[in-house]
Amino acid sequence: MAEPEVGVIYDGKVVKVVDFGAFVNFFGARDGLVHISELKNERVGTVTDVINEGDEVKVKVIGMDDRGKVKLSMRVVDQETGEELEDTRPPREPREGGDDDRPRRPRRPRRDD
Repeated sequence: MAEPEVGVIYDGKVVKVVDFGAFVNFFGARDGLVHISELKNERVGTVTDVINEGDEVKVKVIGMDDRGKVKLSMRVVDQETGEELEDTRPPREPREGGDDDRPRRPRRPRRDD
């Protein structure tokens, strides 16, 4: 069975919009997530400010996690031409000590008001 390739641009269709991004069907029956931070180079208030269910989009595969979930980006693809755009966003600075070195605090239970 063929797998999507990291670095390749595909045509896709938005199949579900959620608060943190959108799921795009792009490789046969394969879906991937475009995180809200990968929609545009500018800050996006809500996903539906940029895309909606049923929209045809061009996405680049930017990674896969260890469970095979596909991470997609729209911000590095010209939505008109499908050409790859230069990534102009500066790389994120790693936090001092790294995220994994810091013990996590337990979450407080939510109050039902």
